[in-house]
Amino acid sequence: MFVSARSDYALRAMLAVAAAGGADGGGGDRVGELVKAASLAEVQDIPLSFLQGILLDLRRAGLLHSHRGADGGYALTRPADEITVGDVLRAVGGSLTTVRGLPAERAGYHGVAAGLTDVWLAVHGAIATVVDSTTLADLLTHAISTSESARSAPGGGAEGRGDVAGPVPRRPDHTSYRS
Repeated sequence: MFVSARSDYALRAMLAVAAAGGADGGGGDRVGELVKAASLAEVQDIPLSFLQGILLDLRRAGLLHSHRGADGGYALTRPADEITVGDVLRAVGGSLTTVRGLPAERAGYHGVAAGLTDVWLAVHGAIATVVDSTTLADLLTHAISTSESARSAPGGGAEGRGDVAGPVPRRPDHTSYRS
């Protein structure tokens, strides 16, 4: 599975909206704070013009609702515990796994390579299991508990970074990176 910048940005934007409590309470009733695209772009370090296209895809997929005007912004259409990582990935990228640019189920092989179709379908199924069972709320809960643990540990803390992901993950070689 290749996670594109578009998919990564979409998930980060959805998490930021969810963290702000931006959800419609049904019937257009707003619950929580609306989040402006410019604020999302700045806090998550996403180019605004790129983010606007992503937000449009998320709105078209029924995951975000936009409110116009000076007090406008974006809110989730459903509670964060009802939106999965898979919902977001499919909204902005289509199929979860591709083989040579085609969805895994359309990859065709013959001869000695015929078994590859089953492998790609199994990979697709494993990825779908993980992303379809992980909600935005799960990720926020993990980020909050990880941040609280880091703050309570000696020398720990993620204060002042402005992201919702908690401590910066470490690569196996222990060099840090930021998404």
